[in-house]
Amino acid sequence: MLKSLRNLLRPAAAPMPATLPPGQRVYAVGDIHGRADLFARLIKAIEQDDRQRGAMDTTVILLGDLIDRGPDSRGVLDLARVWGTRRPLRVLMGNHEEMLLKSLISLEAMRQFLRYGGQETVLSFDVDEEAFLTAPFEEVQAMLSARISPALLDFIRGFEASVRMGDYVFVHAGIRPGVPIEEQTTEDTRWIREPFLSSTQGHGAVIVHGHTITQDVEVRPNRLGIDTGAYLSGRLTALGLEGQERWLIEANQDDETGEIAVTTRPLSEA
Repeated sequence: MLKSLRNLLRPAAAPMPATLPPGQRVYAVGDIHGRADLFARLIKAIEQDDRQRGAMDTTVILLGDLIDRGPDSRGVLDLARVWGTRRPLRVLMGNHEEMLLKSLISLEAMRQFLRYGGQETVLSFDVDEEAFLTAPFEEVQAMLSARISPALLDFIRGFEASVRMGDYVFVHAGIRPGVPIEEQTTEDTRWIREPFLSSTQGHGAVIVHGHTITQDVEVRPNRLGIDTGAYLSGRLTALGLEGQERWLIEANQDDETGEIAVTTRPLSEA
């Protein structure tokens, strides 16, 4: 009986830190939203960081929302396609990619797409701005369809809903608390905010996500949010993972000079 009481009074063991399997390294990149300039600098920084850390089975995961709102969505997509020919690259479909695909077949979806940043995407495909501003939705749909190549559309359609590696699950927006990860819907993985953001329950993995802009990376026991609002803040964030180690690589644009600097720091300093 005394032994049982001692066991009950003993402090609960701290949960084991999330980890990746030995030999694996991951870089996850938050929402890019048309900032091809920041993305290009971040690509170079990730490649340099990966070389400096030594040979490893490295995977890069883009968390979705490559497009809309920023000035060069086409440039971001082109950079991602080329990068994927040089290294293992997995791209998640965000709600903005979903809206783009639907806008090509639905006029109502086109209205929604343009309302939430799609105008910048359309113009990035060399659509004449004056013609765009006076065109009805049907013509805008035709303009965009004529300028997105079948190869690029296939690339976007191939974006994934989620990726699991070790103790981490990577999604665009989040997951529905209380629902097994393998049963999550794409509506939730691409669109959810609450009750995911305020949930404190364990999800069976640490969820790495974008979608919801925060001033700095959000670090919670059950999730890591890395959307630092590149199109608004001029700051694009990548999360590095290896074993139990976590670090950040960020491309930051100076408001006054427009110059882009890159910083690397442990996640504990976020």
